[in-house]
Amino acid sequence: MALRCIAIDDEPPALALIREYIAQFPGLQLLQTFDDAISGAEYLRQQPVDLLFIDINMPDITGLDLVRSLQERPLIIFTTAYKKFAHEGFELDAVDYLLKPIASERFARAVQKAIEFHEYKSKPRYEQEESLFIYSEYRMMKINLQDIESIESLEDYIRIHRVNDKPVLTLMTLKGVLEKLPSSKFKRIHRSYIVAVDKVKSILNRKVTMTSGAELPVSDSYTSFINEWKKQS
Repeated sequence: MALRCIAIDDEPPALALIREYIAQFPGLQLLQTFDDAISGAEYLRQQPVDLLFIDINMPDITGLDLVRSLQERPLIIFTTAYKKFAHEGFELDAVDYLLKPIASERFARAVQKAIEFHEYKSKPRYEQEESLFIYSEYRMMKINLQDIESIESLEDYIRIHRVNDKPVLTLMTLKGVLEKLPSSKFKRIHRSYIVAVDKVKSILNRKVTMTSGAELPVSDSYTSFINEWKKQS
């Protein structure tokens, strides 16, 4: 089923370009476009919408303030000529943040993320356990759980270490990410570390060696993991 979407932008050329891009995606159904935020906000409060393309810098109300005012938010893709607003868009859990002028390839990547995340949310819980969606560098990112080797706590942030790829940093606690992961596949071994059970190569003297060669400590509170792992091995 196609995502129902609307676009709000006070610049007619920008709105026309978004209409043109949306028309190229069978996975999107454009319901309406608006050249003022007030009319767009009223429509959003009355009609179900899956995805909103919205400019940030508009004269009557900013796109950021409009999104904040919504009790039920659709997926959001912000469009703007000003990169300085990226952090605020990130705080509102935007799927993506597109800088004008918007290239078609960049638009396509943002839409694909929105479609994937919508499909992910629609799946039963057991099927969601194949991937994890996080926000990194002001954009939503999909990570396959099979690619995760370990997760490291950095106070308010976590660093996700991946197999054959660079680590990803995101604003989240270790407790928060653990709640999103299948408990049979990921275990906490320390106040600062979660490991993927199938990526543990060996354990010796309360040191876990991962398949990458990384060595991680097991703290007193999580020594039960050692016995659990030995039984499975």
